[in-house]
Amino acid sequence: MDIARRIGIFFIASAAAAGTLARAASSIPVFFDVSRGAHPHDVAATPVAGGPVYYTAQSTGKLGILDPKSGKFEEIALGARSAPHGVIVGPDGAAWITDGGQNAIVRVDPKSHQIKSWPLPRDAANANLNTATFDNSGRIWFTGQSGIYGRLDPASGDMRVWKAPRGSGPYGITTTPGGDVYFASLAGNYVARVDPSSGEATVIDPPTPGQGARRVWSDSRGRIWVSYWNTGQVGMYDPAARNWREWKLPGTAHPYAVWVDDKDKVWLSDWSTNAIVRFDPVSEKFDSVPSDRGRADVRQMLGRSGEVWGAESGLDRLVMIPAP
Repeated sequence: MDIARRIGIFFIASAAAAGTLARAASSIPVFFDVSRGAHPHDVAATPVAGGPVYYTAQSTGKLGILDPKSGKFEEIALGARSAPHGVIVGPDGAAWITDGGQNAIVRVDPKSHQIKSWPLPRDAANANLNTATFDNSGRIWFTGQSGIYGRLDPASGDMRVWKAPRGSGPYGITTTPGGDVYFASLAGNYVARVDPSSGEATVIDPPTPGQGARRVWSDSRGRIWVSYWNTGQVGMYDPAARNWREWKLPGTAHPYAVWVDDKDKVWLSDWSTNAIVRFDPVSEKFDSVPSDRGRADVRQMLGRSGEVWGAESGLDRLVMIPAP
């Protein structure tokens, strides 16, 4: 595919559609097609610029690996009944996957592509695995929407699973620079801090009730940013001050994913405006980078220095936005 087909047309949503959203300067999106019917759910770029980008082909049970330099990709079958949801890059450089179909944590070696799986225990069957994060001790924490969260030590194989407060809903999860683990509960409408030793989860309720806390991400100061799916807001919890701040996205918004870049700018995928939105916590202003086609449905974002990556699940594409 030539580069012209992958460069999206950058435009600004109308005032009626996007309220006071401003233009995101120099943020022209670049699009990469993946296999038809893959419906990429989550995406994770390796840290080195120009390096491979992983994505989960949830509908076909595969891990995709994109070479952003050439636009070429390959997809690795993960096994029978696979339905991968989340993918992150571990401290070992491997792709780590929450596979809801296999009800297992899956690792794909970055060089050999060898697959290793850690099934969840029987009492955590049908966990509906969602997202994962590594703590500072090399253990991977994960969420399951059926009402669980858990921890795997890859070195020993030890796996623990806990029942989440208020039942079903655990969704996004993140680790702060200091090593604290937080997850969001979409159905439970809360954020929880997890004690890394005991596994106990402490609920932290946002000020807005019924907000639908969907994804979470930590900034460099350990503040927790949360996308509110139900109420169209982005929230920020400061553990040091133990207080919240909330901002309403312009227009009729449904922010799905949230990710914070290395300059502490906050990025959200907004399904209502079909755009990726940047929020500057200093100026408290929103910018918009709409997709060039309708129904992009970006479900997850991750990035690396200078690049924001999203998975356009509705269009079988990945999108990269330069981060100014």
